[in-house]
Amino acid sequence: MALQITDSNFKETIGIADKPVLVDFWAEWCGPCRMISPIVEELANELGDKAVIGKMNVDENQGVPGEFGIRSIPTLLIFKNGEIVDKIVGALPKHTILQKLEAQM
Repeated sequence: MALQITDSNFKETIGIADKPVLVDFWAEWCGPCRMISPIVEELANELGDKAVIGKMNVDENQGVPGEFGIRSIPTLLIFKNGEIVDKIVGALPKHTILQKLEAQM
C-alpha cells in the first residue's frame, strides 16, 4: 500500500530513503488522479522494498505542492537522494511510470 505523505512527514520520508521515492500529488475531485490511483497502489505492492511509493493529497497538504510548483494534477515526482530526478504530469500508463521509476533503481 502506498504511504500517505503529508506536509509534516514529507522531508523525513524523502530524506531517509536510500531508494527511489515516487510521490503522487492528487486530489479526490480529479478524474485523471482517480485513473492512476490503482496504478500507484499496484506499484507500491509490486515493488515492495525496491522503492518508496507515496501519495499526497494536495487539498489537505498545500505546503509541499507549493514548494515544488505543482500546478497540474496528477503530478508524480521521483526523488533519489532527496533530489527530484524525474517528473510525470498527467495520467500515463503503468509501464511508462514503471520504466521511469526503474531507471532510478
